[in-house]
Amino acid sequence: MGAAVERSGLGVVEELRERIRQLQAAPRRALSVLRTGVDAVDALLPQGGLPLGHSVELCGEAASGRTSLALRAVASAHRELRLCAWVDGPKELYPPAAAALGVDLERLLVVRPRAFAQRVWSTVQLARSGAFTAVVLDLTLGVGAPGRPERLSLSEARKLADAAARGGTLVLLLTSPEAPADGLARLRLEARGVQGWSVELERSRGGGVGTRIVCPWRELYPEVGLDAGARMLDADVAEPGDAGPGFYRDPGDRVRNGLGILGQRPGRDAPMPALGDALAGPSPGGR
Repeated sequence: MGAAVERSGLGVVEELRERIRQLQAAPRRALSVLRTGVDAVDALLPQGGLPLGHSVELCGEAASGRTSLALRAVASAHRELRLCAWVDGPKELYPPAAAALGVDLERLLVVRPRAFAQRVWSTVQLARSGAFTAVVLDLTLGVGAPGRPERLSLSEARKLADAAARGGTLVLLLTSPEAPADGLARLRLEARGVQGWSVELERSRGGGVGTRIVCPWRELYPEVGLDAGARMLDADVAEPGDAGPGFYRDPGDRVRNGLGILGQRPGRDAPMPALGDALAGPSPGGR
C-alpha cells in the first residue's frame, strides 16, 4: 500500500516537472521588474514595478486590496508566459476570482501547508528553484479567523530574501499591520470606502518613502466597472431609481404601497370572507 502511494506521488512530481519544462521553453523576454497592472502603483515604486530577486511586502487589513493586487501581479507574469506559485496560508484563495483578474490557473501552482514553518520552508524552496517568476506567501489569517497572525522572525525573513536573490524570483509577502515582515519594500494598502483605496510606500531602499496615491476601485477591478465617487449610499440617492441596478433596491413592502408589512397585495391581502356561517352548520329547525 505504501509503495503504491509512493509511486503515485513520484508520478505526479514527474508530470509537474515535465509541465514546468514545457512552459519554460516558451519564448519570453527578459524582465527586471514585474508590473502590477495598476499604472499608479507601478509609478509609485522606484523601479517602475515590483523588483525581481527581492522580497516585497503588501501590508493591509482585510479587504484593503492586498490579495487582489498580488493577483494582478501574477496575471502580469502570466501574460509574459511565466509561472507563479501561491503559498496559501489561510486557504482562502478562490480560483474563479483569481481567473477574473486575469490569472492563468494552468500557470499557477498553489501550495497549502498546514504549519507556519512549512509555509516559510515551501516559499524558500519555490523561490530558490528559479522556476517561478513570483512566489506569493500569504501570512494572513483570513476572514473571521481568531487569534493574531504569526510574524516572520528575522532569520526567516533573511532566508526568504536570500532565496529570492538566488532564484531571481519576486517573493510577495501578504501581511497584516499587526504582524509586518521585513521585505526590501513595503506597500501599505488601505480601503477608503466608495472613494477607492490608497497605497503608501512605507519602506524602500530605492527612495520615495512616504509617497502615497489614492486610486478609485476601478483601477484595481476594471471588470466590475465601479467609478470613483459613485453614489452607492441611501443618503446619496435622491430617487429610488438613481441607485442603479444591483446596488440598493427598495424593500418589497415599500414597492407595494408604502404601508409596510400591513400593506395589501392584490389577491393575497384582500379581506377573507367570514367563516362563521359555514362552520355553524344547519340549524335544528332546518331538518
